[in-house]
Amino acid sequence: MEITALKGIGEKTAKLFEKLHITTAEELLQYYPRDYEFFGEPVELTQADTGEITSVCGRIRGNIATRHARGLSITSFEADCAGGGILHMTYFNMPYLKNSLKRNTQYIFRGYLQQKGSRLVMEQAKMYKPEEYAKMAGRMMPRYAVTKGLSNNAITKAVRQALDAGQFPADYLPDSIRMSDGLCTLEYAIGQMHFPKDKESLVRARERLVFDEFLLFILMIRRMRESNQEIKNQCPMVEVAETQRLIEALPYRLTGAQQKVWMEIQADLASDHVMNRLIQGDVGSGKTILAFLALIMCVVNGYQGAMMAPTEVLAAQHYESLVQLQKQYRLPIRPVLLTGSVTARERREIYARIESGEANIILGTHALIQDKAVYHNLALVITDEQHRFGVRQRESLAQKGNGVHVLVMSATPIPRTLAIILYGDLHISVLDELPANRLPVKNCVVNTSYRETAYRFIEKEVAQGHQVYVICPMVEEGEMAELEDVLSYTAKLKGTLPSSIQIAALHGKMKPAEKNRIMEAFAARQIDVLVSTTVIEVGINVPNATVMMVENAERFGLAQLHQLRGRVGRGAAQSYCIFMSKSQKPETMARLKILNQSNDGFYIASQDLKLRGPGDLFGIRQSGDLRFTLGDIFQDAGILQRASDWADRILAEEAGFATEQYASLREYLEHSQINEVDFRTI
Repeated sequence: MEITALKGIGEKTAKLFEKLHITTAEELLQYYPRDYEFFGEPVELTQADTGEITSVCGRIRGNIATRHARGLSITSFEADCAGGGILHMTYFNMPYLKNSLKRNTQYIFRGYLQQKGSRLVMEQAKMYKPEEYAKMAGRMMPRYAVTKGLSNNAITKAVRQALDAGQFPADYLPDSIRMSDGLCTLEYAIGQMHFPKDKESLVRARERLVFDEFLLFILMIRRMRESNQEIKNQCPMVEVAETQRLIEALPYRLTGAQQKVWMEIQADLASDHVMNRLIQGDVGSGKTILAFLALIMCVVNGYQGAMMAPTEVLAAQHYESLVQLQKQYRLPIRPVLLTGSVTARERREIYARIESGEANIILGTHALIQDKAVYHNLALVITDEQHRFGVRQRESLAQKGNGVHVLVMSATPIPRTLAIILYGDLHISVLDELPANRLPVKNCVVNTSYRETAYRFIEKEVAQGHQVYVICPMVEEGEMAELEDVLSYTAKLKGTLPSSIQIAALHGKMKPAEKNRIMEAFAARQIDVLVSTTVIEVGINVPNATVMMVENAERFGLAQLHQLRGRVGRGAAQSYCIFMSKSQKPETMARLKILNQSNDGFYIASQDLKLRGPGDLFGIRQSGDLRFTLGDIFQDAGILQRASDWADRILAEEAGFATEQYASLREYLEHSQINEVDFRTI
């Protein structure tokens, strides 16, 4: 059913929904809320928690004033609150409130409560008449990721219509599994995910959908592993002197962990079966040099090797590093760079060099797997930052050759028990040792009162010639007013920091060419402060960046904060990470302070796993690795294990999976795009 069949959605609105990749009612129902707003009973102002969304009852007193400053219209007034206390209200660019609000009238004010000096303040709070609020009290209302021109209210109305129309996908999970595991039906799960009756219903609905995500993904991985185990090595290799000479000539010594993993890679390439190996290690643990050594071994044995990076900037950095190695150590490599931004003429020339075998190392992005890229004798495929590629994308590149060796790399240090499940088609190597010359990043966890101090510190670091990242959880101002967004924050910094400091914004809604332009400018030191979403989590290497400041740090998982921290500390200068939290709850600050205790990603990941229980469903962004729609590998580790057990039982006998009871599951598995990461959503 096309989305235009829903009442009130014409061609213009449909195009807005298309920006969210929604074209049908079924896709709309699978566009789950990113958060929920719980409308509890209003509290007395004197009992309300600052740093939280809260509802208070108050009566407007005195005058409603409007003034203009910095191009903004600012409307402000005070409210006498039930139980005592005065609430100071501020609204930006809403001058009409002066005429629509009535003095001495009672309202329910709902917003983010802040302490500013001796005053309690709400900015941009929503206002309800008591009778309006009473209708919502006790309910959990969905908050969706929106796009400009399409409000949360519009999405909510459309979802209600689609639910009423019964546009549910067929339930592909056999009743035997669902009932044995105590899972609800798919129809119930989808309905309750959008409009939960209560928190218990939401937990039950989410459990079913997360189980499905994990089960389908693991089934695909298990079946790939079975087929991969049978592939004979048709590109046998021998150890070569060139790699050993390079290791001895490098200006640093490989760590013990690097040496161990390099021996495993060499053994794989020379074995009877194709290599399928994951190198898992913290940012800075030295994965890239191992990838280069594997490519050199492949080339010296007479084959081609390819390395796919998640961004054009990172692909170009890898290419430049290899060219430098080739010149410095006279290596027999002929690398080429193939990305989406090369001209048509350059692309034809590169394709010809690849097909003839003249180019023996091919670096690039998704362009490597295009139909027109024909390889001469591809024997090794490396994917950098594995979690940015869908499993099928990795397979597409491997299929460019015959019996190709596969090496994948991930900087997300997840516990080994989970890694075995998630990377079931791969042998796992762990780099758990950092080079000795790395200075540990200095960390601090602070509340928003530290922000002005942080700005002065940023100013000082830039004056010393260094660069800075500032991370915000949102792209633009939206329904979640308590969260910092990239666009508003960039404007605020430009008005706060000296005009000599070059500030730019970066986010996933930009066109790829614009994102690349900004990342290249930052890498070239033309930008001093980069305000970004987590799109910079991978894909850029700037040793000159020494400061990382994360706003709303409480909204991220520890594992992802550690990933982000890995963007600094890559050069010789001391680096710093500032985790700014709006929440002052003791448990929130204690969780974040784990990042103060350690720079060891594996330790942090294990703590994340312990701390994030089933009650912590929303409000923390997904961890960095394998971004499922709803599932989180840390928070949902128990569901992940259950799904893994069921996958093993289903596949225990090939005939079992072929039976009629698994027909719907089998069909869904064959046609779904499981774990195809969508770069547009990052």
